[in-house]
Amino acid sequence: MKLSEDLIKRLSKKYEPATLIHEQFRGNDIAFKTDAAGHVIQVFVGKRSEDGTIKGERFVRTLKFNRDGTILKDHWEAKGRAS
Repeated sequence: MKLSEDLIKRLSKKYEPATLIHEQFRGNDIAFKTDAAGHVIQVFVGKRSEDGTIKGERFVRTLKFNRDGTILKDHWEAKGRAS
C-alpha cells in the first residue's frame, strides 16, 4: 500500500505538538503521531477496532532540516502491518 497524494498533503500540515490524533479519511480510520514541533511523523491507516487500535498499515516519515529550519528531506516509508 502507498499513501495517496491527498493524504500526504493533509499530513503535511502542522498539528498540535506531541499528540496522537484520530480522524477519518476516505472511508478509512487514520491515527497519526506528531513530534515536538507539530510535524506528523507516524501514521496508521486501516479500520479502528473496539479497543481503539488501528488494524491496517503503518507509515513513518523522515524529515531532515538544514540549519535555518528549511526542510531538506521529506519522505514517507511503509513499515508493514499495524495491529
